[in-house]
Amino acid sequence: MENLITSSNEEIKEILKTSKTIAIIGCSPKEDKASHIVAKYLQNAGYKIIPVYPKEEYILGEKVYKSLEDIPFSIDIVDIFRKSKEIDKIVDICIKRADIKVIWTQLDLVNNEACVKAINSSIKVVQDRCTKIEHLNI
Repeated sequence: MENLITSSNEEIKEILKTSKTIAIIGCSPKEDKASHIVAKYLQNAGYKIIPVYPKEEYILGEKVYKSLEDIPFSIDIVDIFRKSKEIDKIVDICIKRADIKVIWTQLDLVNNEACVKAINSSIKVVQDRCTKIEHLNI
């Protein structure tokens, strides 16, 4: 699917400069997985990462939450490492929470319909971009 919706490069830089907490949806405990590599990079760059994964107690020394709904504090960015078809229900949870500022989908993850819903609920969207790569560019 073609990516029709995403923030501009300037908006992305501003998002990364002003955000502090990033929930990593699908954060794998396996060190060779992209989600783990990116989460570790973001953690080392000074962000508070919140692993969201159905198993494990801790990943990268951080408490793991089974779902986005279980996180008891405010989140700046929801960084998604799940299949495109799952983005829709993740966006619905983000809208319901009402404290999430940005939904970010990783490389090759596009769901324009879900992202329109997010934007209509005043949530910024970055699609089909890697947080690590973008952070290296600021």
